[in-house]
Amino acid sequence: MINFNKDSIFNLKPIDLGSVRKDVMGLMIDGEEAVMAFQTVRDQLVFTNKRIISIDVQGITGTRKSYSTMPYSKIQFFSIQTQGFLEIFPDSELFLMFSNGFTAKFEFKGNVDIGSIGRMISEYVL
Repeated sequence: MINFNKDSIFNLKPIDLGSVRKDVMGLMIDGEEAVMAFQTVRDQLVFTNKRIISIDVQGITGTRKSYSTMPYSKIQFFSIQTQGFLEIFPDSELFLMFSNGFTAKFEFKGNVDIGSIGRMISEYVL
């Protein structure tokens, strides 16, 4: 489950921006665009140029979805952890601390350029 109501670790894999759920586009404001996207089995996490949007697909049929969003302007600090050398199951992590006290920890599986995520967040936060 991906949402900003729980302090969790997620097993996220990169997906093509064309695979982002179409209903997410209806949430975006003028000038906002998806920059990166990741997915668990059914849920998605979308980084835009303004915020992070999570889509939590619920129920057996997956027709019910919960959307949560956090703007970059609310990030107090963040940290990244890169993959280790020759790990059997490579992963990297992103830790975000928001101004409301909420923390989010995202775990990315596979070949994810965590440095580019860090640079992107820095561009929008600093």
